[in-house]
Amino acid sequence: MSGPLSGVRVVELAGIGPGPYAGMMLADLGAEVVRVVRPGQGGDIAGAVTMRGRRTVVLDLKNPRGVEALLGLVDRADVLIDPFRPGVAERLGIGPDVCLGRNERLVFARMTGWGQDGPWASTAGHDIAYIAVTGALHGIGRAGGPPTPPINLLGDFGGGTMFLLVGILAALYERSQSGSGQVVDAAIVDGTASLTSMLFGMLSSGFWKDERGGNLLDTGAPFYDVYETADGGWMAVGALEPQFYAELVRLLDLDDLPAQHDQSQWPELRARFSARFKEKTRDEWAAVFDGSDACVAPVLTWSEAPAHPHVAARGTFVERDGVVQPAPAPRFSRTASELAAAHRPDVVDTRAVLTDWGVADVDTLIECGAAVQND
Repeated sequence: MSGPLSGVRVVELAGIGPGPYAGMMLADLGAEVVRVVRPGQGGDIAGAVTMRGRRTVVLDLKNPRGVEALLGLVDRADVLIDPFRPGVAERLGIGPDVCLGRNERLVFARMTGWGQDGPWASTAGHDIAYIAVTGALHGIGRAGGPPTPPINLLGDFGGGTMFLLVGILAALYERSQSGSGQVVDAAIVDGTASLTSMLFGMLSSGFWKDERGGNLLDTGAPFYDVYETADGGWMAVGALEPQFYAELVRLLDLDDLPAQHDQSQWPELRARFSARFKEKTRDEWAAVFDGSDACVAPVLTWSEAPAHPHVAARGTFVERDGVVQPAPAPRFSRTASELAAAHRPDVVDTRAVLTDWGVADVDTLIECGAAVQND
């Protein structure tokens, strides 16, 4: 693999959501990522994309020989991704004390919803619950309506994966100075709370109200919202600054409008914008605003997005084996990332990986069922 993490070895214990996405990102960045799954463990419904770039090892972690095989991989790894609830890795005999006792340079990266401690640490949860208790979900939605879950992008992948990756990369850097690994406790609830930092700052300054749909960025302002078009499509408007707002008004060809920041007139301003956008189709408005500084863009569907001229010109999406998927990001000037190998759902690489990583008695491990190979 190429990329800035070339030479870094990662063992990813199979999980769902933020863990696999972190493995994909690390593979995209050039790390050698090996995914360890349980015998009979099902595939991932997003696996055609989020499982790209790794080889798969099947180990029975209820078998002492399977545990020893995993620890053989850990001995040679830089990072271990643990997606289990608190205490599970310890019960399996692969907790931080054991792993760091064998490999003091290991970054033991733990990905949970609630974190390693606290009264809810051992309870089940999903994205919607994590973002609910941080206040983030409360702020998403229209005035007078219910909170609107933003798929699972905010919690699982924003508050989860991205903060797990920050922790891993920071720990790898610190290890380059100290020579020692450490445990990273990445909790979705913590990461999501961090993502709300700007809003808490604005709350403290009086620039944000603790209510939904009444603020500058949450559809409260008519110049930061979405508007339906004549054909049932939508245009996204984000004309916050006065110069961008002036361009919006010019291209909409509207006059005698209320002052932009006179909140008492926002209902009238919204009604004027709404009526105007319904006079043309989405694509007609997209042509009007194309290349302008009005901060207006068409709302594209999943299937339309890869063909947008700007997105296509940058190669933001790619196609591999008939699957359209996002290309690696971010981009590097000297150590460019490459699209990792496509996921092979029916291929298990147990023998090859264990051999390549120097684990002993591979054939014996397979014969006794501690490791599985689907030749």
